[in-house]
Amino acid sequence: MGESISDKGQCDTLPALLAYNVKNFGNQPAYREKEYGIWQSWTWAEAGAEIRNLSLGLLSIGVKTGDYIAIIGRNRPHLYWAMLAAQEVRAIPVPVYQDSVADEIAYVLEHCEARFVFAENQEQVDKVLDIKDKLPNLEAILFLDPRGMRKYDRAHLHDYREIQLEGQKAPAKLVKERDKRLQEQSGKDSCAMLYTSGTTGRPKGVVLSNDNIIKTSQASCEFDGLKSTDSVLAYLPMAWVGDFIFSIGQATWTGFCVCCPENTETMQHDLKEIGPSYFFAPPRYFEGVLTDVMIRMEDAGFVQRHLFNSFMGHAQKVGGAILDGQAVSPMDKLKYQLGKIFVYGPLLNTLGMSNIRVGYTAGEAIGPEIFNFYRSLGINLKQLYGQTEASVFITQQPDGQVRSDTVGVPSPGVELRIDDKGEVFYRSPGVFVEYFKNPESTKDTKDKEGWVATGDAGFIENESGHLRIIDRAKDVGKMKDGRLFAPKYVENKLKFFPTILEAVLFGAGMDRCTAFINIDLQAVGNWAERHNIAYSSYQELAGHPEVYGMVKDHIDEVNRSLADDEMLSGCQVHRFLILHKELDADDGELTRTRKVRRRVIEEKFKELIDALYGGKGEIFTKTEVTYEDGSKGAISATLRIEDAVIAKAGASQGEAA
Repeated sequence: MGESISDKGQCDTLPALLAYNVKNFGNQPAYREKEYGIWQSWTWAEAGAEIRNLSLGLLSIGVKTGDYIAIIGRNRPHLYWAMLAAQEVRAIPVPVYQDSVADEIAYVLEHCEARFVFAENQEQVDKVLDIKDKLPNLEAILFLDPRGMRKYDRAHLHDYREIQLEGQKAPAKLVKERDKRLQEQSGKDSCAMLYTSGTTGRPKGVVLSNDNIIKTSQASCEFDGLKSTDSVLAYLPMAWVGDFIFSIGQATWTGFCVCCPENTETMQHDLKEIGPSYFFAPPRYFEGVLTDVMIRMEDAGFVQRHLFNSFMGHAQKVGGAILDGQAVSPMDKLKYQLGKIFVYGPLLNTLGMSNIRVGYTAGEAIGPEIFNFYRSLGINLKQLYGQTEASVFITQQPDGQVRSDTVGVPSPGVELRIDDKGEVFYRSPGVFVEYFKNPESTKDTKDKEGWVATGDAGFIENESGHLRIIDRAKDVGKMKDGRLFAPKYVENKLKFFPTILEAVLFGAGMDRCTAFINIDLQAVGNWAERHNIAYSSYQELAGHPEVYGMVKDHIDEVNRSLADDEMLSGCQVHRFLILHKELDADDGELTRTRKVRRRVIEEKFKELIDALYGGKGEIFTKTEVTYEDGSKGAISATLRIEDAVIAKAGASQGEAA
């Protein structure tokens, strides 16, 4: 390392920043975790000791410089410590999606040649043991939760805490070796390897250096004024680059507290208890929360509904302006303050968002109505645009320049350019080192000057300098008559409706567009209950005539909005069907970050696509599915195919084509 921990600016590795935090924020909370209903807390000094013991324990079982160490489990302080401990001994942590099936885990562990694996519990240990024969490099599994592990063969299994105890009483030789490895580290060393979601094929291992993570963390923290007194709820997958940059990179740079919920099911309740000041969630989360709020209000009494609708109408008018510091009349300010007392404040408290100072959403486009709803409540919600290869941040929205139709301006240190085909390119200190074992893809993605091809089509507004994303460049095409085909844009407009969970548009090279729809079971289920519609399964609800009628109304509304868009009017949906199953990552139809694998869907459901274009009114289909235990089965159904209304430009009502 060679730097003094008294100067954070000279810390060029995460272990060096950890040492800085131990010295300067030693008594401040670094990690919190809820277990068995009780919040536990560790200061930076306590976390530093835990990590030190673990890193020495790793040396005691033979971890070498350059080893790849996989981490599988939910967000827990002990697993974040495992990543930092690996870095202290110059090993490279490789977090893996905890809901991955055995074959997906096998690919990652075999590809990175992992010698050691941290597995949270018996479930994750069993997954690794099931594929051990495919992993010739694997030497040991370290488990965190000992429940159910008593009778397992311990030849290659180690208890996490026993390894820490070994580190605590490590001989001077190992202490000296750890110190030597710490001194040898630099910003150019690999910090982590994170795998892409794999929308078009096998996931790629993205190698990120200490410089990538630390410089990006510093710039993004300074952009939003993040401090050691902030806190974040860590609930998104640890294998996702966003969680890594928030819960490892930014947390270690600023010294703020990382809070881990008890489990996925308690996340919303734990969010309310923690009340973080810094929060990230994908659009689907914000959409789901808003759906729940609206459902509760429909069941509320007349007075409550009247107050809510009156004050929320006012908030939509002036809330965003007040948040951005714009001029608002005294009467409007007074009414907004009353709204805080009667509506906004209690609602924010219920949602666990009362203390949010900076909030972000990314990954997909968020509906402007949804985005503006949260900002009208006083939540400083912004959009960012990023990639694993960029260490997340490519663009951010500055305070006072937050809009629903752009993803902001280049983050500090980032350069943007748009090529002749409309594809977005960037370069920055956060640009990845390489794709592991894949020089061809590295060369195709990053040129000699450091410019990275995002694969997204977009443009930069001349006046504001804000970036607007249209679609994935490879998905943007032409229809048979030459009009633009941009499926993601239309899919996102459809998903703005809370009853539509997923949409997949088809039409490249065709004379018209068609779509698959996935309904949101919770939202449509509540709607069905209020309309006295009985159902016993997702499949039955998805095929109900009244559900088809509701979805058709949504599609017709989207078609009307597209009709006035000269560039995208050809993307109106002519015909659609509601799928009999939810698209699922276990079935290969989605990535683990819930991105549509378009090519997989086109191949898997070819007969359904042919039926949409063949004029059929219904089609029988049988589909293979994967259950939670990894076993295979099949479901069959006869699916209805409906026509939508094609609108004309400028028409207030759509007319059938």
